[in-house]
Order: sequence, then structure tokens, then C-alpha cells
Amino acid sequence: MIIHTGMRTDIPAFYSEWFANRLREGFVCVRNPYHPASVTRYCLSPEVVDLIVFCTKNPAPMFPHMDLLKPYGQYWFVTITPYGRDIEPNVPEKEKVMEDFKALSDMVGIDCVGWRYDPVFLSEKYGMERHIEDFEKIAATLSGFTKTCVISFIDLYKKVRRNFPEAGIVKPEERIRLGKEFIRIGRKYGMIIKPCAEGNDLEPYGAECGGCMTVETFETALHGKLKAPKRKSPRPECACLMGNDIGSYDTCGHLCRYCYANGDVESVRRNMKAHDPKSPFLVGGSMEGDRIHEAKQARWLDDQLSLF
Repeated sequence: MIIHTGMRTDIPAFYSEWFANRLREGFVCVRNPYHPASVTRYCLSPEVVDLIVFCTKNPAPMFPHMDLLKPYGQYWFVTITPYGRDIEPNVPEKEKVMEDFKALSDMVGIDCVGWRYDPVFLSEKYGMERHIEDFEKIAATLSGFTKTCVISFIDLYKKVRRNFPEAGIVKPEERIRLGKEFIRIGRKYGMIIKPCAEGNDLEPYGAECGGCMTVETFETALHGKLKAPKRKSPRPECACLMGNDIGSYDTCGHLCRYCYANGDVESVRRNMKAHDPKSPFLVGGSMEGDRIHEAKQARWLDDQLSLF
């Protein structure tokens, strides 16, 4: 099976010690975000976990614990955008993240790391030409360290509208123009552009529109075949293999204004204060009335089949 760590928070950036402890102890407890008394206990043994997926803006805090990850397959998405602290107040300097990206690629292999340039929005400060210019600068720096760049345009979820009221949608013609430029630049630096849940509009120009967290992506990282069950994403436009995320909403300290996973700053501060690196829960611990059930887990990797 596959364990996701980054759909709700950034575990490498803020909770690397906790995650290392979970790997050592071999299990993690995850509250249902909509029914908090319902708790799923996941076994983290490499006997049943084929691959762990990370989504982060700062992989470096996890580097001291990389030996713990050696028994597992890994795939890392690292987000690097042109935005400053006005939009991403607590994200490290881009130059450092790019150097850490290259170090990570050397550790896990070029097939196991992808660059995310998202979400894309347009404003007076972050206009069309700036996006194209900065995208090329980042692509040039990361060339040879990844084969993939995932892009997406901002979605105005309820939380995003509340925390970033001046954000607006990117018009279809603007998406096409930016997409075509990103594809051109990606081709120049050896990267395939994969739009995330953006339909097939960019496919005629050379984008790969089949999804970003797909079975094929993970098979390439594992150098093997996965017998993964067919699971539909809750988003009809998304072709990715979702589920089994061990994070919690309202816990990401980056506090990016476009974030869909944080409701408000005070909730994040309260939850981060309640974090205990030794707890099996990301926030707090067990509570009276908890209903804990064991996740149904099985190995998906077919050891008899190799892609190479």
C-alpha cells in the first residue's frame, strides 16, 4: 500500500521528529477530520507499506532521518514557487530549497522526486511575465535533478477565499499561454509538465495530463509493478491514487495564503502547540470515546515483475 503524508500538512518541514518516531514504533494513529472520534491505526512496517509519498516546501528537516526511510519506496513532491513572504510567510528562501531539492534527488534518485510549481495565480506583483521568467530560473537550477514538474492554477476553495480574498481565478486564455510557456521551458530543461486536475487543455501542446500521483508515477519510483486497487479520487477531475493520508488539517506552519488545508492562523497555532513528537497522533493524544480501528493493509508491489 501507499502512505501519503502531505495532503493536509507538511510533515517533513514541521514534524520530522514525530514521523521518525512513528517509523521506529511502526504505527501511526489518524483522526478522521470530519468525525474526530473515529481513529484509524496504520501499520508502518515495510512489509505492508510499499511507498511513502511526501509533499513539502522544505525537505531538509527530514534529512537526518533518511536512514529510517531506506526500507521503503519513496516519492517526494517539493513545491518551489516565485512567491515571497507576502504569500508564503514561513517558507525558507528559494535558493536554499533548490539546493535541498538537488541534495534530495541525489539521495533518493531522479525518478523519486518531482517539482511542484503551484498554485499559479496572477496579480500585479506576480504577473504573466514574472511567472515565465521565474519558472525558467527554477527549471534551469533543477535541470538534471528531476524529470517532472507539476503545475496547477489556484482553486478558490472556501478557506482560500477567506484567507486570500484578493485572489482571483486565472482565465482560460491565460492558462493556455502560461501552460505553453511552461511546456516549452520544461522541454528545454528535460522536464515533462503535468497539470494537476486541470483537464486536457494543455495536452495538444505537449503536457502529460494523466495525473501527477498516478500508479505509473509510483511504479517508476519503485522500479516495479503495483497491484493497486482501483480507487476514485473525490475530485472527478483528478486521476491520482489518493487515500491513506496520515496528516491533519490546520497544522501547517508555512501559513501560505492560498492554502486549502488551513482554516485560520489561530487554529494552526493551537494545534502546533498541542503537538507531541512522542504521541502516535499528530495533534494531541488519545481521548475518551475514541473508536480505534485497524486499517486494512496489504503489500501491492509485485516482486516478480520489474520495469527494468
